[in-house]
Amino acid sequence: MSSFRKALKSRQRNHHERSQPGFRKNLGLLEKKKDYKLRADDYHKKQNTIAALRKKAMEKNPDEFYFKMINSQLQDGVHVAKKAKEEVEVTEEQKKVMRTQDIKYVEMKRVAEGKKIERMKGELHLLDADSKQKNKHTFFVDSKKDVASFDLANHLNTLPELVDRVFNRPTLKTLETKSIQGAVEPKVIQKLARQRKHQYKILSQRVDREKKMFVISQKIQTRKDLQDKTKKVKVKKETPNAAAIYKFEAKRKR
Repeated sequence: MSSFRKALKSRQRNHHERSQPGFRKNLGLLEKKKDYKLRADDYHKKQNTIAALRKKAMEKNPDEFYFKMINSQLQDGVHVAKKAKEEVEVTEEQKKVMRTQDIKYVEMKRVAEGKKIERMKGELHLLDADSKQKNKHTFFVDSKKDVASFDLANHLNTLPELVDRVFNRPTLKTLETKSIQGAVEPKVIQKLARQRKHQYKILSQRVDREKKMFVISQKIQTRKDLQDKTKKVKVKKETPNAAAIYKFEAKRKR
């Protein structure tokens, strides 16, 4: 029975909808159901829009006020926002050029600051910087009595005046054959220590300034990228220490 049905369907003719009769050709093409469906949907959509606007007008509060009422004007039947007198129109291309100039200036200042930081690091070597992690040197003794009588200068085989140094700390054997290089007087050493501390403070300020410039350049670059009309999704919000992160839709280059 199923094979008979298949054979019967194979001999069936394709269905063709009736065209406009000859005596009605002056009325144009005969409307099909799909054409009527489109026309009916459009008609009902317009009727629903008119009904919604009529309801909104009836329920409107006469005392409500929006700033758009005084900050906009009609142009060819369309509400357009008024432009301030001092506002100057800038094209998208001009905005991009301005952004590019800004980011180039910031990058130039950041690179110059980075070179100054490297030069200061080379001079100071960060040997006794406050921000540097302090090293620990643990000494082991046999008893509590040895702890009470422990002499650090004797254990390190150096002078008591040189124990606090973290660098350039010669032993007694070296001092017998050579003299101490540099300042020896306590006042001069304290003065040099103050100067060195001041230099480390300046270095820390320069490092912070370089980081801030890097964040500024990232934010400017992000705003420049946002002018592109490619679809994008915000992944991470902007913070004082980092620019916002966006994920752009992949676009094939032609």
